[in-house]
Amino acid sequence: MTVSGPGPGPCPGSAADSGPDSGSGASSGSGSGSGSAAEEAAGPEGLGQGAPDGVRTTVTVIIPTFNEAENVEELLARLAAALPGHLDCEALFVDDSTDATPAAIERSALTCPFPVHVIHREVPAGGLSGAVVEGMKAAASEWLVVMDADLQHPPSLLPELIETGRRTGAELVVASRYAGGGSHAGLSGRYRVAVSRASTLVTKSLFPSALRGISDPMSGFFAIRRATVRAKADILKPLGYKILLELAIRCRPRTVAEVPFSFQERYAGESKSTVREGLRFLNHLVALRTATPTARIVAFGVIGLSGFLPNLLGLAALTAVGLHYLPAEIVANQFGVLWNFVLIDLLLFRGRRDHRHWADRLGRFALLANADLLLRIPLIALLVDGADMAVLPATALALLTTFVVRFVATELLVYLPARGRDERADTALTEQDREGREKEGTP
Repeated sequence: MTVSGPGPGPCPGSAADSGPDSGSGASSGSGSGSGSAAEEAAGPEGLGQGAPDGVRTTVTVIIPTFNEAENVEELLARLAAALPGHLDCEALFVDDSTDATPAAIERSALTCPFPVHVIHREVPAGGLSGAVVEGMKAAASEWLVVMDADLQHPPSLLPELIETGRRTGAELVVASRYAGGGSHAGLSGRYRVAVSRASTLVTKSLFPSALRGISDPMSGFFAIRRATVRAKADILKPLGYKILLELAIRCRPRTVAEVPFSFQERYAGESKSTVREGLRFLNHLVALRTATPTARIVAFGVIGLSGFLPNLLGLAALTAVGLHYLPAEIVANQFGVLWNFVLIDLLLFRGRRDHRHWADRLGRFALLANADLLLRIPLIALLVDGADMAVLPATALALLTTFVVRFVATELLVYLPARGRDERADTALTEQDREGREKEGTP
């Protein structure tokens, strides 16, 4: 949906459209049309085309929203007051709301001096970060500014972010609470301050190279050159609300600058920070940290080591009640198998689970883990009966020698999609795209 007030150029409205991941409501303005915001980006009066002569705008302000109806009018008013005349600007709301936020955007945009666009997502894939990435893919401006709708990110700082990027040649400019002169005063309570500082410390410790020069990787207020994002847009895997972390690690901007800012109190509404979001953040950290094969095998090894505990405890309990060590090994192995599957499935391969049902994944994983016994049991017997080693250390040594084989087999047979299935899906998507182009009359 595109809505526009008496800004620098007319931006016609569009009739409602919908799709599996996004849609839009009615809009105001002169004229009407149809199509998603992504399609508008390529059109003569869509995203990136706010000026009346068709010149691309300098800045697209991407604002992810979830039930922020009370904040929209004030946000647009402050943006309008902050923007200098030499900046051509447009606002793009990517909205996952279930309240009156879309109507508030439409109403507020009528008096806004710059174009306002809306993507309303029926399925909020990826949470706030997913909304930002969708907005980035739709925008066509040189600079993309990301900020929250609750006014904890002061709109008055936007011109300084862009000017700093222009002056320094930086690809990414971060509004930082921890740069000289910055403040986290708007965080409510010592608990949130402690969580913010701890998250920053952990994140910078995990990614020292990628986050060099970024004092506040948890910031949600920043400007980034569209060219920096465009080349890596297809590899972004947003999860939760820390989109800067995703962009900094996967896009690797070559130069980074910072502007200090004071984190403000929320203007209206309630905070979206929840325990669930905290867990999504931890999952995101694991996904980013294990993105390379080397990191995955290390993580697999760490999880495997943690599986020693239920395995060895089960073995100790079974042998203590008189069960022979060989059948006890088989039964105790199932405790470790289940433990490892849960952790690996939730943490290590979370993004590669959709092509198989959890029961299928568990069955394959258990089959591989128990097939591993064909290697381990003879080795354990050799160590116990031939080398007079105690059962528990023999088991630990055997587990260590076989985990690499298990990692490779697990990745290939449990979490790697079948080639034939992927090729059929790619072919189907190609055919759908071709049919859609034929209907639209485009080549």
